[in-house]
Amino acid sequence: MSNQLDFHLDGFEPADTDSEDAERLFWHGDLTVLAEHHTTAHGSPSFVVVHDRSAAGVPGAPQIAAIKVARDFSQSTFTFEATYHATLPFAQNWLIEHGCPPDRIAQVRGVFMKPTDDLTLWLDQQIRESGARYEVIDSWTSDFDPGETWTLTRDSSASQAPIRVFLEEKNRKARTYTIRESAFDDEAAARHWLDDRSSPLPQPPDYRGEAASRLARAALNRSAGASAIPKASPDTCHAPSAGTAQRPNRRKSL
Repeated sequence: MSNQLDFHLDGFEPADTDSEDAERLFWHGDLTVLAEHHTTAHGSPSFVVVHDRSAAGVPGAPQIAAIKVARDFSQSTFTFEATYHATLPFAQNWLIEHGCPPDRIAQVRGVFMKPTDDLTLWLDQQIRESGARYEVIDSWTSDFDPGETWTLTRDSSASQAPIRVFLEEKNRKARTYTIRESAFDDEAAARHWLDDRSSPLPQPPDYRGEAASRLARAALNRSAGASAIPKASPDTCHAPSAGTAQRPNRRKSL
């Protein structure tokens, strides 16, 4: 991986206005590269996951951007696509769905936080390689300690409790993070739990086999109960959802 973000666009022009607008959304000084893959044949396409520090100023806004740049050498043009996500594995999933080799974009730089346990590592991989299984409904990112990010999804593979919340807690001092999955019958019940936090995080009813084993091992080291999870503010359930790259009052072009 390179030390600086480089989309290799010298001599190229945007192929359309959407690509031009998407490229101008980002400023190099705001971005920390978390993972990247550049196709060696003719240098196209490029897949990059970055943390966008400028998004931290927008309460609840997702801060992880997935970027795909493709170059047309015959026309000397490029297309530029980007989406924002609350957590790294959902950004990696988007890039994989857009043609990035899974093993390449899974190679995260050492500056990123480390998973605390086996279950977190397993959930990271499950989300990253889930294809179109999870429809993202909403998300929220908190910069206050202890840091918390949640992603509200609909699991198309779930026969019971299809609304799934992936809750990520960060320990900035230890540079670690923990992910837990919870399940609800409907979106209203999930949002009520996110606001209330008076009951333990409800486990998915379909946890069995490897997932159940990993959950049991994780429980030996760290409680996943509500007492370990800070309560969200009442307006967190109105956070902007993950999706197309949209940032208010962006100012600079590359």
